[in-house]
Amino acid sequence: MIHLYKKGTSENTLLLLHGTGGDENDLLEIGNLIDSEANILSVRGNVVESGMNRYFKRLRPGVFDLDDLEKRTVELYEFINEASKKYEFDRNKVIAVGYSNGANIAASMLFSIENAIKGAILLRSMVPRRDKELVNNRNSKVFIAAGTHDNICPPEESKELASLLEASEADVKLEWINGNHRLTYEEFLIIKDWYNNKF
Repeated sequence: MIHLYKKGTSENTLLLLHGTGGDENDLLEIGNLIDSEANILSVRGNVVESGMNRYFKRLRPGVFDLDDLEKRTVELYEFINEASKKYEFDRNKVIAVGYSNGANIAASMLFSIENAIKGAILLRSMVPRRDKELVNNRNSKVFIAAGTHDNICPPEESKELASLLEASEADVKLEWINGNHRLTYEEFLIIKDWYNNKF
């Protein structure tokens, strides 16, 4: 997978996952804001839809291709494993930071692969799938940043996502942002405090 890696001075590694149409450069500033000392592994999605990079296919907006989602989730998980060996970072201290489509594939890892990641910051994420029972997430810490006026990811999705992850024993924080699908500087100050507390 096309990616960027930057070695940090701490044991944590931030896995940066862009939104639809983005690339591996999009979330670098956000990663640096959250933890300037962490290793950075920023990955470009392997799927191209109408010229836009994505992490998995969809049938139409808001409707995921579940077969492709499963395939791409495993692909990303295996890539992290390989990257941890190549770059010699601690595989057990990977925290995903995903926006929109990137948040959805990070959530998919939490849903389907036990201990895939230590934590996740899910920015405007939907429920990735409802066709399978979740794996146990007792070792994972999850921050969900949801927009109160998000017309792409409705508030009901965020509430359901939080409930499902809590039921799988994840440590979940759901934060409501007074805004839409766009990210705000203010929410990253809240996220940074949460991150410093948890990691």
